[in-house]
Amino acid sequence: MKIFTWWEGATIGTSLWTARKGEHVGIDAQGNKYYRSKSARDGAPERRWVIYNGANDASRVPAEWHGWLHHSYDELPESHLQPAKIWEVDYTPNATGTAAAYRPAGALERGGHRARATGDYEAWTPDA
Repeated sequence: MKIFTWWEGATIGTSLWTARKGEHVGIDAQGNKYYRSKSARDGAPERRWVIYNGANDASRVPAEWHGWLHHSYDELPESHLQPAKIWEVDYTPNATGTAAAYRPAGALERGGHRARATGDYEAWTPDA
């Protein structure tokens, strides 16, 4: 139900407020849409926000848009983006809390058994 849920996109209230007060300024490669306020209040910086395409996860905001959202620069990212480097990889979503999350050997989700300590480890005791 979009009235109360915020974790899967904008609520109806946010959508209405965006339609009335927001000016669409851009979209990133993941489909997230970026907005700024149509009119600024006296002395206050303009408001900037993102409407996610899918789950609301701040790690889905690319670095160039993050800088714009936080007023690091005023120009839109498309106006001064550098070409992608050959070593840069595509975005992968934050896997925390999912089946794809990293679970090292010894984690409870993997049975809770880890390799025995070797001779280079000596347990601390308060009497020693």
